[in-house]
Amino acid sequence: MKDKKLNKYDKAYLRIAREWGQLSYCVRKKVGAIIVKDRMIISDGYNGTPSGFENCCEDNEGLTKWYVLHAEANAILKVARSTQSCEGATLYITMSPCKDCSKLIHQSGIKRVVYQSSYKDNSGIDFLMRAGVEVVHVEDLDTE
Repeated sequence: MKDKKLNKYDKAYLRIAREWGQLSYCVRKKVGAIIVKDRMIISDGYNGTPSGFENCCEDNEGLTKWYVLHAEANAILKVARSTQSCEGATLYITMSPCKDCSKLIHQSGIKRVVYQSSYKDNSGIDFLMRAGVEVVHVEDLDTE
């Protein structure tokens, strides 16, 4: 019963992350992230440029600009600017984290990552599992 309820909440939070990702100005890929602690959303993020930069994520060739922040990095950085802490939290993200973001996730104290789609490189997921972070892949969000 507990697993079924957890799965229900995982899907609901992932749907929120998916919706949040739609706020991204990136053309190639819109990624959303939600950080939940003690059943409360403490942060959110989507992929995009840093504050004060133009909201254009791709260059003239359609490649992502090097300074675009990933959704999970934006969500973690938002927590860093608040009085909250990621310690023991769950990250819900529409795409599995890259290797650089996986380091931020681990160091921030996040203990669980739930994602929908797989990134082109699994090294971020491999790192998180090696670091003892629980990783859950949920593909179908629209079923109970």
